[in-house]
Amino acid sequence: MRPITQVQAHLRRRLLINYRLDPEYAGTLLPQTLRPQLVDGSAVAGVCLVGLERVSPISNRLGGIRSENAAHRIAVEWDELGETAQGVFIFERHSSSLHSVLLGGRAFPGVHRRARFTTLDTAERHRVSMRSRDQHLDVDVQLSDEWSSTLFPSLQAASDFTRAGRVGWSRGHDRTTLEPVALTTSEWSMRGGEVRELRSTFFDSMPAGVATLDGALVMRNLPLAMSAVC
Repeated sequence: MRPITQVQAHLRRRLLINYRLDPEYAGTLLPQTLRPQLVDGSAVAGVCLVGLERVSPISNRLGGIRSENAAHRIAVEWDELGETAQGVFIFERHSSSLHSVLLGGRAFPGVHRRARFTTLDTAERHRVSMRSRDQHLDVDVQLSDEWSSTLFPSLQAASDFTRAGRVGWSRGHDRTTLEPVALTTSEWSMRGGEVRELRSTFFDSMPAGVATLDGALVMRNLPLAMSAVC
């Protein structure tokens, strides 16, 4: 896959809230070319909450914009050149940035919808609220050195799984074409988090028992590059 658009940014904060998802139900949510990537018999879904600074094209060395972003996603596999590749399918992206909403999927990687965000980031705690036309999300995560997950036996296993899923597929503006975006960083550091509060209309609206909260992962203060690929 060849990069066609590149954007650089500073990742101020990334919260990844993971859910254990019923694999049969997960399969009904995906395009035919993708299938759920299973861990311990379950699909892995969640929401990624990213605070970015200095977002700009790679060629631009001046300034850049600041944005809050949310991506509801699920880990997937697909066949590529006779091998199994892995990444994520992004059901929808939301952003506080009007630039991302207007230019996303055109001059900016990935289609975005507009949302309002309220955030509170401290040394040990992150609170994020998102409100869009049809989605509400409230997350409160406390950093923790205690590891708790039914999907992953260790923080390292969760980190490796997350890092391998760098390619995110999502629908283009025509709602039929699938467009991949690769997210890369020259550095990688991840910590565990304890979910103190969580309300998500996206997951709460699923049938009872289909989605179960698993845990949270936290990344902070890293360089980031996003590339639309083909």
